Amino acid sequence: MYEKKITPKVVGAIVATGLMSFCGVMVETAMNITFPTLMHEFKIATNTVQWMTTLYLLVVAAMVPLSATLKRRFKTRSLFLVAISLFIVGVVLDGAAPAFWVLLLGRGVQGLGTGIALPLMFNIILEQVPPSQTGMMMGVGTMITGVAPALGPTFGGLVVSALSWRYIFVFLLPVLLIALILGLVCIEQHSRLVAAKTDPLSVILIILTFGGLIYGISNWGSQPLFSWSVAGALVLGCFALLGFVQRSLRLQTPIINLRLLSNQTFVESLLAFLCVQIGALGMSFLLPNYIQLVNHSSALVAGLVVLPGAAIGAVAGPLSGRWYDQRGAKAPLRSSAIIALMGTLGLWVWGNHLDDVAILVLYLLFMLGRGLGYGNIMTFGLNQLPEATYPDGNAIFNTVQQFGAALGVDLAAAIVAAGQAQATSRVAGTLTGSVNSFAVLTVLTAIELGLLWRVTKRS
Repeated sequence: MYEKKITPKVVGAIVATGLMSFCGVMVETAMNITFPTLMHEFKIATNTVQWMTTLYLLVVAAMVPLSATLKRRFKTRSLFLVAISLFIVGVVLDGAAPAFWVLLLGRGVQGLGTGIALPLMFNIILEQVPPSQTGMMMGVGTMITGVAPALGPTFGGLVVSALSWRYIFVFLLPVLLIALILGLVCIEQHSRLVAAKTDPLSVILIILTFGGLIYGISNWGSQPLFSWSVAGALVLGCFALLGFVQRSLRLQTPIINLRLLSNQTFVESLLAFLCVQIGALGMSFLLPNYIQLVNHSSALVAGLVVLPGAAIGAVAGPLSGRWYDQRGAKAPLRSSAIIALMGTLGLWVWGNHLDDVAILVLYLLFMLGRGLGYGNIMTFGLNQLPEATYPDGNAIFNTVQQFGAALGVDLAAAIVAAGQAQATSRVAGTLTGSVNSFAVLTVLTAIELGLLWRVTKRS
């Protein structure tokens, strides 16, 4: 039976939306290297500069759940143009920022753009790619965005060492212009638009949910647990989440169809995906800090040590997607978790005596496992749903992705901060906190393996 091929325009549309998402994650991880410089230049404290990441993640996480409704109501090309225009405006604001509040404003505007664009790529793949090639193209999509967390510190270290932190934004402008041109030429409308309504109360509850949860998690390491900025924010987020769930189940056309969560295999795939995302972003925080603070290497060396892992994770994405298309889910999903577990377990067991070479090898293992599983878990989970509900399932996955990113960074930071608070020196505290974090990530990877083993056994 003849099956249509992937057209060059579809590939161009995927690359255009993927490049924008790549830039969003790249800025997020590259700017982590610049925090000491920003604190000195703008005369701000650590808990203030952290808002560079927290505000961005908050805006993205609040926007992503709206993606299914936006897709039904507006043309894909129009959404892309709005998203990339916002991102470019945010980049220009940050590159020229005379004060820290302007820098924060730029990050917030970038978050709006990324929150709109991130689900577009996967929606295009699910809608326009033949089913027999979906796994490979999901791998290509995740390759574009997945390499950014590990590549960001290298990029940031190089730019800050040679020039100024402002050039991080300057160098992204040509990439965004390429994405803009590709999007204008290649993005086409394939689905029929409907007059989808947006429930204002649901939007408010989404903002309160992620505002409370992300703000609470981000303050976890620097503020007392039983304080308004930690426990209070987390309680607010949880109550808002319960309200959003109840509201969504009562509405005939909710912002996200949460009834999809009654599908057990979909939920277990989602939880495995959350474990992967927490691990990936947690590692992107832990390893550069370990290399610099414990091994006393430079920021540039730290970036170069994690670079091979980023490369192998990027290459593994489309190759494992092809493996999935040809052989099914069992082998690639199980292999991904086993290999990633070998990496995290090695970092935990030898965590007190890791030189840069050992970190390079073990991170290579971890990222190989992540690359084999990341896109395939998403493909497998969405394949458990009716095709008409793919946009809602995609919105749920992308929301979990952003929440997992925030949780991974802030959880690792909180554990390291606790280790530093109890130690006699910063080096000893960072070492203890890192080893404890590796232990937590090992447990999460073992949970991921158990979940993937279970769902593939049932399928």
